[in-house]
Formats: sequence, structure tokens, C-alpha cells
Amino acid sequence: MVSMKKTQSIENEPQHACMEVMTVLSDIIRHFNPSVLMPTCSPGKSGAAHNMVEDLWMQAKELVRHLKENPQLDFENDWKLITVFFSNTSQCHLCPSAQQKRHLMRNMEKLCEILDYLHQEVPRAFVNLVDLSEVLAMSHHHQETGFSPIPELCHCSEDTTKLSKAVMQWSYQETWEGLLASSKFNKHESFTVVFQPFFYEVEPPSEERSAPQDPSTLALRIWNNMMKPVGHKDELIDTLERKMMKCPSQESPYLFTYRNSNYQAKTLKPIAKLQVREGTEFSCSDKDPSDTVPTTVHRLRPADIKVIGAMGDSLTAGNGAGAKPGNVLDVLTQYRGLSWSVGGDENIRTVTTLANILREFNPSLKGFSVGTGKENTAKASFNQAVAGAKAEDLVSQAQKLVSLMKADKTINFQEDWKIITVFIGGNDLCASCNDLVHYSPQNFTDNIKKALDILHAEVPRAFVNMVEVIQIIGLRELYKETQVSCPRLILRNLCPCVLKFEDNSAEFVALVERNRQYQKGTEQLIKSGRYDTRDDFTVVLQPFFENVAVPRTPEGLPDNSFFAPDCFHFSGKTHARSAIALWRNMLEPVGHKTRQYDFENKMPIMCPNQTLPFLSTYKNSNQGYGTWTLCKDKAPSASPPTSVHALRPADIQVVAALGGSLTAGNGISSPEGDLSDVNTQYRGLSYSAGGDESLENVTTLPNILREFNGNLTGYAVGIGDVNSTNAFLNQAVPRAKAENLASQVQILVQKMKNDQRVNFLQDWKVITVMIGASDLCDFCTDSNRYSAANFLDHLRNALDILHREVPRALVNLVDFMNPSIIRQVFLKNPDKCPVHQASVLCNCVLTPGENSPELARLEAFTKSYQSSMLQLVESGRYDTREDFTVVLQPLFLNARLPILEDGHPDASFFAPDCILPNQKFHSQLSRALWANMLEPLGKKTDTLDLRAFIAMACPTQDEPFLRTFRNSDYMYPTKPAIQNWGSDFLCTERNPSSSVPSSVHELRPADIKVVAALGDSVTTALGARPSESSNLTTPWRGLSWSIGGDGTLETHTTLPNILKKFNPSILGFSTGTLEETAGLNVAQEGARAQDMPAQAQALVERMRNTPTINLEEDWKLVTLFIGVNDLCHYCENPENLLANDYVKHIQQTLDIFYKELPRVFINVVEVMELAGLHQDGKCSMPLVAQNCSCFKHTQSPMAMQELKRVNWNLQSGISGLSYGQQYMQREDFAVVVQPFFRQTLIPLNEQGGMDLTFFSEDCLHFSERGHAEMAIGLWNNMLEPVGHKTTSNNFTYSRTKLKCPSPESPLLYTLRNTQLLPDQVAEVSSKVLYWAVPVAAISGLVVGILGVMLWRARRRS
Repeated sequence: MVSMKKTQSIENEPQHACMEVMTVLSDIIRHFNPSVLMPTCSPGKSGAAHNMVEDLWMQAKELVRHLKENPQLDFENDWKLITVFFSNTSQCHLCPSAQQKRHLMRNMEKLCEILDYLHQEVPRAFVNLVDLSEVLAMSHHHQETGFSPIPELCHCSEDTTKLSKAVMQWSYQETWEGLLASSKFNKHESFTVVFQPFFYEVEPPSEERSAPQDPSTLALRIWNNMMKPVGHKDELIDTLERKMMKCPSQESPYLFTYRNSNYQAKTLKPIAKLQVREGTEFSCSDKDPSDTVPTTVHRLRPADIKVIGAMGDSLTAGNGAGAKPGNVLDVLTQYRGLSWSVGGDENIRTVTTLANILREFNPSLKGFSVGTGKENTAKASFNQAVAGAKAEDLVSQAQKLVSLMKADKTINFQEDWKIITVFIGGNDLCASCNDLVHYSPQNFTDNIKKALDILHAEVPRAFVNMVEVIQIIGLRELYKETQVSCPRLILRNLCPCVLKFEDNSAEFVALVERNRQYQKGTEQLIKSGRYDTRDDFTVVLQPFFENVAVPRTPEGLPDNSFFAPDCFHFSGKTHARSAIALWRNMLEPVGHKTRQYDFENKMPIMCPNQTLPFLSTYKNSNQGYGTWTLCKDKAPSASPPTSVHALRPADIQVVAALGGSLTAGNGISSPEGDLSDVNTQYRGLSYSAGGDESLENVTTLPNILREFNGNLTGYAVGIGDVNSTNAFLNQAVPRAKAENLASQVQILVQKMKNDQRVNFLQDWKVITVMIGASDLCDFCTDSNRYSAANFLDHLRNALDILHREVPRALVNLVDFMNPSIIRQVFLKNPDKCPVHQASVLCNCVLTPGENSPELARLEAFTKSYQSSMLQLVESGRYDTREDFTVVLQPLFLNARLPILEDGHPDASFFAPDCILPNQKFHSQLSRALWANMLEPLGKKTDTLDLRAFIAMACPTQDEPFLRTFRNSDYMYPTKPAIQNWGSDFLCTERNPSSSVPSSVHELRPADIKVVAALGDSVTTALGARPSESSNLTTPWRGLSWSIGGDGTLETHTTLPNILKKFNPSILGFSTGTLEETAGLNVAQEGARAQDMPAQAQALVERMRNTPTINLEEDWKLVTLFIGVNDLCHYCENPENLLANDYVKHIQQTLDIFYKELPRVFINVVEVMELAGLHQDGKCSMPLVAQNCSCFKHTQSPMAMQELKRVNWNLQSGISGLSYGQQYMQREDFAVVVQPFFRQTLIPLNEQGGMDLTFFSEDCLHFSERGHAEMAIGLWNNMLEPVGHKTTSNNFTYSRTKLKCPSPESPLLYTLRNTQLLPDQVAEVSSKVLYWAVPVAAISGLVVGILGVMLWRARRRS
């Protein structure tokens, strides 16, 4: 082992230093060959620093002589390791000067002559060529080596930068590699020369790191380099590798040469085709400037921009942007004319830059840079970016830019609008690990602030783009991917802090966080409002680089065609796409800007439009609670319109609202965490009725409408309840439900009629209605009360009043917020939301478990509510007048809940209860409602994205009206035919008692084993389905409401089919039409009360004779319904004792059951109000008279009144049976009167006419649909407490009307388990017996309707 060295004379012995290095190296080799000879170092000549080549020649000759004369060495056959140390101590190889490069090449050629001498003279030699220039240069900072004193640094003829040094260092190494790889040394089998580079990112020595000049460190590095393939010797050396010796492996057992490394000179061709320049088609049609030069930056159109400038680093200077593939040296060229933010070479179709985009709007744009050159050249113009700059350098750039602008005579500094783009931070991050304090996020932000402060103070009429620092860690992907050709030496020198740490190291994690803090600090600075104090200046954060990913090829590799040849700077393609991304950001509203731009796919140039015509600023992006209106056409109609379908926004004179807590404004402005303040009603901020301040500060529907009509009235202001003067026409009441809506409407109508500010007959009104959320909060407590059918009834009643009473009105019916949104916010933010009060705040929405049946039921109810609203509006019921309509605004139908980075729903849109919306939410809701009002039916937005930018919608000349079905050319869809009259079963409490109950007062639905029925043709289901002949006598017993068992509940709603859901093995129900399949249905056509005892006896016998029934043990449910035929023939009893006889016969029937049947629950159903069901239309009077002879006399109002009186007497006669003591002596027997038929009114269709689909062809019996409604009414009555039962039937179609038992109320109700006290029993009984008195008030309506029907029937006949 031998060494040559070229050193300058120093006090230390060079020979000694050389021997130290070579001794360590020989010790390493001795591990593999113990007989290796001791190393030798050829002495150099002192005092000849200026003549390196001469000295090396002397050493080479001395070396050859020594090798030949060494008796221990077989000169011809022994393999020799020769290390040639040399240095360019002046480091002139780092100068970019072409003259100095030629000088360096001459020296390299002379050195090669020496290597050629060794090649000729020394057989079997492996020569290491080691350049110690960098190591020696470090001695200036740390310590001297034994090889050289402090070098005399070269005075380059051109400025050197970190970039130029890195590029020239790489070029120097590549020159050596290419020279040696192509030389004859690489072709000879017994001789090779390998360049061992010492270029690596050097860190100061520490306790863990030896100084790189230490001989042991140098020796180890040489050895480890020898173990690496050529082309991979410049990879980063981590701390561990500096201390450990690299070993040959089974796969790589050799010292690496150019040949066995398969080395080829690097051409650095990009993986994908590199486009030096990339143009873009420009297709924007609206390129006009503002009508007059704007005085505010918030109304700045692209064509208003007259000057462009930029500040930053080499990415803005354009380093390498036009470099051809593989031309690394050209990265030093600053292609400012191609710079993404300010370059102006050629035009947009050949070079895509922000300046070229703006030149399409204003060809006279000034300030862009062209060609190549540094910032101080004339071509740079207002591109004052400096290569290598950091945030601390922005101040000087800002000062220089301001000076240039002021001095430029081609621009009007005071009047011209300017775009200035600032982009900085990459170099700060690349160096940040070396001085954490200096490059702290706070200092980074402070330096930006100082620069922006200068612009803010000095530059009038300026829009400043503050481009967020790039996510720089993607650079690691390029560096680490071995299949991508990149000059890693350059990357490592330019950005060591990103590349030198392990992926999971604490240092790397800290770097990623520092990058994020740089971004966050910049954003906070801009959002602080520091630069929004003047109307002619703003700074807008453009974050498209925030989450940028390294573009990839179709094969999944990092695509270096997006980078200059150094793999660090942008290529022309990336400059082009960055320009498009910046431009898009500039047009995107603040708060809704792209933060992860897709660079892989070329995007078109975004165009401004009527909705977004201005460059977006904080103020015109509707940040905060205000909204900027850009509408031009604000005029009312030429004359007050007479049709609601020709209504313009400016025609609206009055605004009003109805609903619950959301509309009342509860909690809108409540302080965070102040749950008690949610009770405060901030009505002036309510989305649909609030009128606080103005649209610039508070976004509400009234404030939007006031932009069109400053004389609008009706809106609420401030805080207060519904009775306060502040409320005005906001008549919403906290926690109101659909059942309360009609009373709100009545109060609203009276207020509008009585208030002098409202011209009730002439003023056009917008009334907004939102209801349903509170109903869903309580639906599980009483599923009948809050059924979709009842919800629809209440809503229809309220809208009917508005339709009937209010002229000139457009009613917005707004969908309620889906309860799933409330659940997510409330339950997934336990730290912010009062979860301990869930059952109090909204029990039925917040307490069900995930994937529970209760939650599924909630979802079914929600859909039913929404469906019923849609069906009601689309029925056309409210489109019968020219001056009135109801429009469903579906903005809430598919609300999207914002999700935070931690996966939690964003509670910042909600009041402290996490249920009601706060002002931020109301602002978005107002914008969405307004947009809905201007959208045609059939094309309305049904998704509310709370984080989305909702632009202020404007009427246009072509579409100036608030949209209705008619001016939308919308046809209401034909309602699909209902396939069957089944019901959906949503009950979750289905279990029987834990043991068979012995008391009827502890009976659950699932305990019922047997069903039975008595009665007349209504119970035999006569005529339930249409007959193919004139014969109407077919009894469809399987469809009978109280005893039929055909099909399933999903297709046929009957009491047994309901009970089958609780007990599939139930017995006794009827099927089909035959007597043989009647089961325990003993009803007979034509039967009267007097026939009931006989039916009771027959039923008892049938039960005893049925072997599958355990008469003693099985619980039985018997339903008794009789009286229709008694009423039809009441006039045949001259003594008028019908009621007494009726009650007597029923009591006899019950007595039989009481005596004969154990374990029985008896439903006695009150007879229907027959007069109320007498129908007109297709019904023929002779047929009705034939079945019901006493109807012959009903043409007379007196006769009709008499019929009703008798009807009432029959009902009141049996109504007290639930309270009688005669059947309460047995624990297993109960009689309960079910009164759902008590107040039977004529069912109406959606157009308000009489609906005959509930009746059979004879208009006296019920159809299958009617039987389904009766079954629902009976079932729901059974689950209602005695004294609180529903006394009317709800003739509306819904599959979700069935009430459910609950854990709190699992039993069938009897008098005893209702737990009425004796005095309460007497009170309720008294009220029941005399219920006819209050009901008589509506009898006139029923009689009147019946009279009209009879009169029409007579006219037809």
C-alpha cells in the first residue's frame, strides 16, 4: 500500500499525516489480508505550492522506484493499492468563469499524464484519486490537517452563490468521472483509476462526529467510498456510517471500478418528455376592465391591472427554467422571462405566466421580466427576486422594488393598479436545521411582515399575492429514487436539512412541523387584517403550494420533467402550471382556495365570470358574516305585478317567518361555552327574518332583499321573544313543532292585517317556513303524535290558512336540518358539547346508539317528513291562485358537515348546545336560501356545504324573477300509483313479558296468542275490493281491519298483521273470502247490536272447539264493533229507545265474555259518525237508501240533525264502559273503549275534494285502504292511555303511522295501568259522557257538507 501526495509546506510533517491515513487504511485491509505490506508515503517537494504537477511527477517517479526495489514485493504479480492525494487549494474549480474552467482542464490533463505514467510503469494497480480540496478548505473553519495549511481562496471573476458552487462542484466531479471512465485506464485489465470524491455536506465536529480532517475519518471515508459503486459515491453519509467500516458482500465482493459499476456518464435525461416552454389556450370572453378605474381593491378586475412585479428567490428568478435536459450548468442562468409569476416572454400561447395571462386582459401591462439575466439588469424590470434569497432578504427587495416603481416614467405610481407576487421560504427551510433560532417560524413570519409593511406603507393601489411556502419534503422523493437521474451532490448541497435525516428521525419530524409552521404563521399574518386597513391595498394568501405532491409518471416514479436539470428548480412546464395555479387561486374566494394543486394534469386557464368577476380578497369573499353583493339589476317591475310568477326581488315589500328555535334565533351569537345563553333569541340575526345592521356585516334574507328594496319591512331586529316589538313578523317560537304552526300563522296574519307598516292587500310578501326538527327530537316519545301523517296534517293546515287568508305571497318552505348532522356534531365533540344533557336537548335524535333500530327508525321518520313536504307542495294545492304559491327550497336536503383535520366534525358552526346553528351557519344558510329562490324548480341546489363559497346570486335580465313552478316551466311529477296499503314496521320493543302475565293490566302486544272479532259487514270487510260484477256482497275477511290476516303488514295493514310482528304464531285471524277460513271472525252482514250476544256465544264455542287454543292460558284479544245498521234503521224505532237497547245488548255480550272467557282484552270500538261519511260523487242515492233506509229522510236538515243526535247517543252510551266497575273484579279481564271513530270527518284528497278511495262502491262500506286506516286507528288507540285517546281518524296515506310500545310504555292500556286516581276517573268519565256538547260546534259544517252532497245528487238524478 503506497501513497502519493501533493501538499504545501507546513509546520506539521506532511509525511507523518500521510502515514496516519495510510496506516488506518492498511489496518482495514489487513482484516482481509494479514500479509499486506506496511504503507509508504512518497515525500513531496517543499516550497512549491504553485507547481502541483511538478511535485506529483517527482512523487510518482519515487513511488515507482520504491515499488520496484522493495524486496518484499513481487512487483509484477502483487496487486497494489495506490492513493493519489491532490487538491485545488484555491478552489477555483468552483468559479463559474469559463476562463478559469479552461485553466482547470489544463491542470486535469497534466494530472492525467502522471496517471498515464503509473499505468505504463506499474502492473496490477488499483489507484484511488482523492481530491482533498473541500477538506482542506474546511480547515479554515475548524483545524488544519497534516496535508495543507489554510488555502488561498480563488478570487472568481464572477459572483459565486451557493447554487453556483454546488453546480460547479458537481460539474467538477462529473468531469473527472467522465474523463476516467472514458480513458484507457478503464479498459486495461490490470490497471484502473477511480476518482474518490470528498464532496459532502460537512457538519461541525462534535462529541459524536469526528472532524472530517481527522486522518482516521479520512481513511475510513476512502475505504467506504471504495466499497460503493461509481455513481453512488456522493450519497449522504449519516453519522453511523462515518463511524463504521463498510464491508464487501456476497453480491458485491469487489472494489468498485467504472467497469464493474456499469458506470455511464450521466446525461440527466428526464423520465418524461421535457418541455422547455409550455403555452396555454386562452378562452375567456369577458376581458373588459371596470367601467371606471376602481377605487377599491375589492372590486378589481383583471383588466384593471396595469403593473406587475415580484419578489422572492431563484424560483421566481427563473433559474434553469429554460435549461435543456441534462444541461446542469444552465441552471445558473436566470430565465426571468419564463418566471411563473412575472415573466413576459412571447405570449400566453407559447409561454404560460401570470404576466402573460394578465396581458390577455390588458396588453399594455408593464413591469414583467423578459429574457435572461440577474435582478439588476434592465430585462428583469420589476422582477426583483434574488437567487438564494431567504425571508430576511425580502426587505431589501421590497425597498428596491418600490424605488424602481417610483422611478419608472412609464407607469403612474399613484394611479395604476399593481399586482405584486411574493414567494419565499425554500432556502430558509433548507438551512433551518443549522440554526433553529435564526430560521424559527416566528423570525420567518417577522421577516415577511417587515417586507409587506414596506409595500403597505409605500405602494398605493396594490394587490399583493403572498404565495405560501411550498411543502418541500417532496424533494426527498426525487433524491431517494435511484431510477430517477438527478445530481444528488447538488441537491445535497442546496438543501441539506431536507435530505440528510432519516425518515422517522426527530430532526425530520421537526422539519416537517417547521414547514407547516412557516405556512401557518404566514396565513395568520395575512388573516390578521394588518394589510386590510386601506381600501386600495390588500395582501391575499395564495396557498396552492401548501400540500403539493411530487408529480409522477404513469409508472409511478417521480417525474423529473417538472424540474430543471438540477432536480431542485422548476422546469418551464412547472413554471407554466404554477402560473395557472396562482391565477386560479387569485380568482378563488378566500376560504375556498385550492390548497393541493394537481400539477400532473394541465389545467385550463380559469376565467372570471359574473359571479366572480373580481380578484378575490378577504372582504369580497364573504369572509365573516357579511356578504358583498355584485348584482347590477336591482330595479322593481315597471308596475306592481299581479302574478307571483312575475315577481322580482325589488317587488318584495314585506318579509316574515315561521318556525322553531332556529328561526327564532336561539343561540346565534352566544359566546362559546355559554350554554345558558342559547335561550337568548337573536332574532335580528335569523337567516330568514333578521334585519340587524346591513348586508355588509350581517347576512340574512331580509338584508339581501333590502339591497333591492330599502323600504322592506317585517324583519326582526335585536333580541327578544315572539311577543317583543323587535320580533315584528318573525313569529317563530322556540322548540315549536308542526302542531304549533297553525297558531303561528293565525297570529302572523292578524299582525300583518293590523300593522300600518303593511298594506296587507297590496304589498308582496315573502314568508319563510321551517319546521320539523323539534318534532323529530320527540318523535320516539309518541310515534303517533309525531307521525309523518300528523306532521303533514299540521303543515297542510298552516299552509292552508296562509293560502286562504294572505294575498300576494310567496312562501318558502325550507327543509329542516337532517338530524344526522346534529348527531355527528354533538356526539363526536364530547369536549365541546353538553353530552350529559342529550336527553333533555333532543332525546330521540341524540340518545339512540349507532346502528340501532331506534336510529333506523329516526332515519325513516326523517325521510317520511321530507317526502310528505315534497308531496304536499307538488300536489299543486297552493297553485290555484295567481298571487300565491308555495315553493319548496331543498337546500338542507343533503347538508354536508365540515370535518376537521383530526377527524372531528367542525363545531364552530354551532351554538354552545351543538344543536342550533350560530351566526356563521346562519350566514351560509341565508346565502343558500337566496340562491335557491333564484334557481328554477327542478334545478335547485339540494346540498348545503357549510365550508363552500356560496356566491351572492343575482337575478339577470333573462331570468329576473323569483322562481316558481310556472316561470321555471316545471311540471309537477305524476304521483306514482300506490301498490298496496301496507305499513312499515319501525317498532323496536317487540319482546313479550319475561313470564306469561296473570294480569290483563300487564299485557304486552307480544303476549297476545289469539285474536277474534264480532260485528257486522264492516268487520266481514264487505266490498273491500272492487267487484267484477254488480254483486257487492263478497266478504273480504282476510282484509278486515280488526281480524284479517292476508299477506303481511308490508302489503296489508290489519290488526292481526301488526300483532304478527310481535308474535308470528298468533291464532284466530281470517284469510281469504270463504266462511271456512274466517277463523274467529264471527261477524255477520246486516248484524245489529241485538245480534251480539249470539255472536259472543258462537265465538266462545268456536274457541273451545279449536284444539290449538289453550282457552285457560292463552291471552285473547277480542274486538267488537257494531252500530252501523242500528243507525241505518233508527227511524224504525218509534219509541226512540235505540240508545238504551244498544248499550244493553253490548253489556249482555260483555257479560258472556266475562263469564265464559279467561284471559281476555276486549276492544269496544265506538260506532263511527255515519253522517260525516255519507259521500257524494259516484254514489247513487237509491243504493245508499237500500242499505240504509233512514237516509231517505236526510234531505231535511232537521232529519240530518236527528241522525247525528242518535249517533251521538250510541257513542256516549258505550263510552263509559272503560270506567265501569262491573268488569273490573277479575284480574284477567278488561274492557277498553277505543274512540278513534268518534269524530269522523270526510277524508279529502290533495286538491281539497272528497276522497272516495277510502270507500267501497256502495259508498257505505270501507275499501281496503279504509280498512288499513281503521286498523291503524285501532292499534294506536290501544297504545294510548285511557282518557287520552285519539278521538278522530287521520285519513291520510302514510306507511309510518303505526305507534310503537316503548320501554317506558310497553303495555296495552287499561284503566288501571293508566293510573288515573278515582277523582280523575270521575272527571274524565264525565267529560266522555258529555263530549257531544263541544263537538256540536262543528256539526254545522258536517251537516252543511252533507246537504250540499245530497242537493248535487238530486240535480244529477
